[in-house]
Amino acid sequence: MLKQLLLAICLVLVANLGLAQPNELPDFSDLAEKQGSAVVNISSTQMVRSQRQGHQLPFDEDDPAFELFKRFMPKQFPGVPGTPGTPGTPRDHESKSLGSGFIISPDGYILTNAHVVDGADEVVVKLTDKRELKAKVIGADKRTDIALIKINANGLPMVRMGDPSRLRVGEWVVAIGSPFGFESSVTAGIVSAKGRSLPQENYVPFIQTDVAINPGNSGGPLFNMRGEVVGINSQIYSRNGGYMGLSFAIPIDMAMEVQSQLRASGKVNRGRIGVIIQEVTKELADSFGLSKPQGALVASVEKGSPADKAGLEVGDVILRFNDKAVAQSSDLPRLVGNTKPGSKAMLQVLRAGVSKDVVLTVGEMPDEPVNGRGAKRGKLAEPATANRLGLVLAEPTAEQKRQMGIRNGVVVEEVREGSRGELRQGDVILAVIQRGAQVEIRSVDQFNGLLAKYDKGTSITLLVRRGETQTFVTIKGADDK
Repeated sequence: MLKQLLLAICLVLVANLGLAQPNELPDFSDLAEKQGSAVVNISSTQMVRSQRQGHQLPFDEDDPAFELFKRFMPKQFPGVPGTPGTPGTPRDHESKSLGSGFIISPDGYILTNAHVVDGADEVVVKLTDKRELKAKVIGADKRTDIALIKINANGLPMVRMGDPSRLRVGEWVVAIGSPFGFESSVTAGIVSAKGRSLPQENYVPFIQTDVAINPGNSGGPLFNMRGEVVGINSQIYSRNGGYMGLSFAIPIDMAMEVQSQLRASGKVNRGRIGVIIQEVTKELADSFGLSKPQGALVASVEKGSPADKAGLEVGDVILRFNDKAVAQSSDLPRLVGNTKPGSKAMLQVLRAGVSKDVVLTVGEMPDEPVNGRGAKRGKLAEPATANRLGLVLAEPTAEQKRQMGIRNGVVVEEVREGSRGELRQGDVILAVIQRGAQVEIRSVDQFNGLLAKYDKGTSITLLVRRGETQTFVTIKGADDK
C-alpha cells in the first residue's frame, strides 16, 4: 500500500514538472494569424530597352543610303539599327520582380528591401484583403538595402517592433512573405548568429537564421515568438540559387533609423573619413605589435580626405572610434557611417607599436542613387548564381568607380570551384574582345548576354583591371556550368 502511494505521488510530481510528456515544438498559428495581415506582397516593374550589337555601315542614319539599305537589304545586314525584326532594333520589354514588405503605420508606410524596388517604374502593393494599390517610393538606401514606400490607404493593420538586442542565439523566429510569389507563406527556424558580417556589406550587423528564405521573401519581416518584428529578411547564402539553411536579416532598429531619415529627406546621410582598410590577420598582428588580431589596418588614405587632413597614415591600425572598440575591420564602416557628418571624432590608432590619438572632422558619404538593376552587391536575396564561367559578378558602386578611376565594368565577387582561366576575386572586367574590337561592359546582364552568344568550348578574351594595372585574360573553353 505504501509503495502504491509513493508511486502515485511520484507520478503527480513528474506530471507537474512537465516531464511526463516529451517536449513539443512551438505553435506558430496564433502569430501567423495576428501578424500576417500586416505583411504585403510587392511587385515592381521596370521598362528596359535592349539593343544587340550588329553590323556597322560606313554612313550615318541621316544619310539617304541608310534608308536604302534598311529597306531593301535587311537580311544581308541583320544588325543594321532600325531594320525591322533584326537584332539591332531597340525593343522595350518589362522586367518584373517580386518581393515582400510590411506595414509600419496605419496610413500606408511600408518597409521593404531597396533591391525590391530598385530602378522600378511602377511599384504595386497587394494587401491580404486582395486590394492592389500603387505605391510611391519615398526613399531607398542601397548601403543597408532598406526602402520606404507608401500607399494611399488608412486604417491599415501594422506590425509591432521588437528589440533585436534581446534576441538570443537558438531562439525561435518566424518569417512571413511571398517566396516565388506564393503569398502569405510562413516559415520558421532559429537564430543562428548575431552581428554577422558579410562580404561587401559594411554597414549591417546581420541576424543569421536557418529560416527558409527564398526569392520573394526579400523585404519581409522576421518575427520573434512575441509577434514583434526583429528584422527584415534580406539575403541568403547559396551555391545553387536556392535556400541552403543560411539566411540573413537586417536588424529592425537599424532599419527604423534609416527609414526615419528616408521619410524626412528621402536619403540617408552618412559619415566617411576617406580610408581603405583591411582585416588584421594573426600574421599582421604579429608584424604590427598587436597582442591579438584586432582593429582595422589602413591600406590607403585618400588625398584631401578627413583622414589625410588629420594625419592618418598607411599602416596605422585603428583600434577605437569615439570610445568604441574596433574589434574587426568590418566594425569601422558602421561606426563611421553612423556618425553625423561635420562632427568631431577621436580615433585611437597604433602606429609603429605606439598608441596615438587622432582627432578628425567626419566628412559626408556621397549619395548613391538607387537606379539600375542587378548588382546585388553580390546580393543573394535574389540569389546570385555563377555564370557559365563559374563567376559571381556585381556592378561596382559609384564610390568604387571613383576610387578605381573607371567608368564601367563588373566586379568578380566570387570565383566558384571549377571555373576556368586566371580571373581572381576583385578583378574588374572592363571589356570583351570581339573581332579585335573592345565591347565595353556596363552591367552584369550585358556581360552574361554577350557570354551566351559564344558556343560551348569557345575561348573568350577579356580586358581586366587588376589592382592598378590592366591586362588581357583569355578564358579557354567557356563550357556551360
